[in-house]
Amino acid sequence: MNSTVKKLDVTYNPISERNTFTNGDFITGQVTLEIGKDCQIDSLFVKFKAKAEVMWTERHGQTTVVYHSKEKYFTLKQYFIRNQNAKEPQHVQLINQTTESYPRVVAPGIHVYPFCFQIPLQGIPSSFKGADGKIVFSLEAELSRSMRIDKKSTVTINFEAKPDPNTLPKIMTPLRDSKDKKMNVFTSGSVAMDVSLEKSGFYQGEGIKVVSFIQNNSSREIKPKYCIYRKHSFFAKGKRRVHTKDLIKEVGAPIPENTSETVKQVITVPHDALPSVLNCNIIKAEYRLRVYLDVKYASDPTIKFDIIVLPALQGSAHAPPPYSAAGFEPQAFGNSAPTPWNPVPGPLNPTLPPRNPAPPSWNPTPQPGYPAPPVWNPAPPAWHASPSGNLAQTPWNPAPPPGNPAPPQWNPAPPPGNPAPPQWNSASPQQSPPFGPSPPPYGTHQLYPTPNDFSQEKL
Repeated sequence: MNSTVKKLDVTYNPISERNTFTNGDFITGQVTLEIGKDCQIDSLFVKFKAKAEVMWTERHGQTTVVYHSKEKYFTLKQYFIRNQNAKEPQHVQLINQTTESYPRVVAPGIHVYPFCFQIPLQGIPSSFKGADGKIVFSLEAELSRSMRIDKKSTVTINFEAKPDPNTLPKIMTPLRDSKDKKMNVFTSGSVAMDVSLEKSGFYQGEGIKVVSFIQNNSSREIKPKYCIYRKHSFFAKGKRRVHTKDLIKEVGAPIPENTSETVKQVITVPHDALPSVLNCNIIKAEYRLRVYLDVKYASDPTIKFDIIVLPALQGSAHAPPPYSAAGFEPQAFGNSAPTPWNPVPGPLNPTLPPRNPAPPSWNPTPQPGYPAPPVWNPAPPAWHASPSGNLAQTPWNPAPPPGNPAPPQWNPAPPPGNPAPPQWNSASPQQSPPFGPSPPPYGTHQLYPTPNDFSQEKL
C-alpha cells in the first residue's frame, strides 16, 4: 500500500562558500512535500530555532547521576497551512502568490513552499559542539494530519556570531604581565620575564605577536616556550565539567646563562579553532596563551593570557534576497526590520522585472514624430547621443516637467518603443553572488508554477 505522504523535506540555500551565516543574514529555503493521493492537512509549518544543551553522567557509588541543562535563544515559526484551533498570534501565516491561503486539501504531486527568516542581530552565541554540550541552530518542518503521526524534517545550519560592539575596546587593549623566580637546589640565581601582547582578540588563522624581555641570571640556559590551549566548561545543576586540550606548542631559541634578551615570537591561531563562546550561561569555550620558561631541575615560571578567538573575516549577506529567490515580503516575518528594499508590487503596480535587469544606459534626443523617452531612467548614463551623432557629456537626471509623475522606486523595465542602448555604452547588469539564494525547483504537479511574488501576512 502506497503512503499518502511520500516525502517531507526542508532545505535552505547556501549563502557563501563556507556556508556559514551570521547576525542579520537572511535564510531562504523551501519545504518540499510529495503527495501520493489527495489528502487533507491540519497544519504545515517551518520553524527556525536556536538552543544550547549540556548533559553528562557521573557515578557515585551505586548511583548514576545525570546532569542536564538547556537554554533556548529564540523560536520563529511560519505557517503554510495553519490549524484552525491553534492560538499562536506571534507567529506568521504565509500566503501564496494570489494572496490566498494555501489549500488544506493537497493534490497528488510535488509541492514546494518557500520561506525566509532573518537571524537576530545580536545576543546569541556561535554554533558549538563539544564533549558534553552543543549550541545548535536548526530548521524544522512539521506536517500534521488527523489521526496520523506527525511527520518532521530537520536540517542544521552553521552560525558564527559577530563580535559584540561593546566588547571591541576590551579585546583591542594590549596585555602585559611579568614573572620572576628564584632558583633553588640544582640551579642557582634567578630568572625573570616580562611578556606583552598587542591585543586579546584574534581572528581564526591570525598570528599572535608575543614580545618577551627575559633575564636569565641563573647558572643554566633556559628556553622560552609557548602554548595555545582551549578550555571547554559545561554547567548543570550547580556543577561544572571542564575539558582542556593543547592546540599548538612552540619552542624559542635558548638563552644562555647570565644573559638578557628581548625575544619576539609569532604564534598562529589554528584555522579550525571554533570561535570563543562567552555569552552562554551553560557553555563556555575559552582560549589561553601560556608563555613559560623551561628551566632544568626546577619548576617553570609561567604567564597565562586569556585570548578571544573571533570568526575569520568573510562577506555576509545583509540585504534581503530578491523576489525571484524568496518570493515574498520579509518585513512581515516578525524578526528585526531589514534594510529598506524594493517594495512589494501592489494591485495597481506593474509586475517587477527579473532580478537585476539592465537599466537604460542612454537618453537620446527625441526626433520629430517619435514619442519622448521617459524621464525616470533609474541608472545615470555617462553620455547621450546628440542629433549630429557626436557624444556629449550632459547631466543624466533632468528635473521632470510639471505634471509628470514622480519616478517609481522599483526600477521598471524600459517601455516598448524605447530604442536599445548602443553597444559602446551598454550598462552591464550587476552579477548575482555565486552562492546567493536561487529559486527552488518545481515539479509538474506544482500548484503555483512560479515562485515569484509570494507574500505573507501577520495574524
